[in-house]
Amino acid sequence: MQRIVHFVFAGGVGFVADAAALWLLLAITPLGPLAARILSIGFALCVTWVLNRHLTFSPSSRGVAKEGARYGGVGVATSIVNYLVYCAILFALPAAPPLAALAAASLVAMTLSFLGYSRLVFDR
Repeated sequence: MQRIVHFVFAGGVGFVADAAALWLLLAITPLGPLAARILSIGFALCVTWVLNRHLTFSPSSRGVAKEGARYGGVGVATSIVNYLVYCAILFALPAAPPLAALAAASLVAMTLSFLGYSRLVFDR
């Protein structure tokens, strides 16, 4: 149970990092919500790897490079799901605020992330 609590905490920090990056990119660049979201996902992925590595799961025995590559692989796969849900919400509900779409998409991807990280990245 403690692992899930730590994962949710790391995900919450990642969500804040993602939302802050998205908000900043939308405010100071000409990027639209779809392109800005790709960059904000990448930033959040880096933030959550550090937190999950040291707080939730502890470093694996694979070494940083292999672990990072596996984390990135799972992260990219779940980020694609996250991004597709985000886009679907924005296309289906054009008046929806991008940050609301981000929140909904992040909740969908969280379960997939936990399963992938716990079984494919930090397994012992």
